[in-house]
Amino acid sequence: MAVVVLLVVVAGFAISLLVRVFQARKLIVDAGVPLQSKALFWAAVVYTISPIDLIPDPVYLDDIGVLLVALKALHAAAAKAGADRKGLPG
Repeated sequence: MAVVVLLVVVAGFAISLLVRVFQARKLIVDAGVPLQSKALFWAAVVYTISPIDLIPDPVYLDDIGVLLVALKALHAAAAKAGADRKGLPG
């Protein structure tokens, strides 16, 4: 029972991060954000929904890591470019 609860909690966290990545996609339309950061956004989304994982686990640890890296990189690139982050999470 505890394993099921853990899986549900971690899956919920991964879904929450995926939603935050999609909310941050507004930043990728800004001209000042580098192409590398925009590509990282799409790579994180594809990796998260892909059935293929670097670490085959039922807990989504690698997916969460990829999403966190993508969010951090996108927000850092947007801040450096002076993009408007108003209303975005993170």
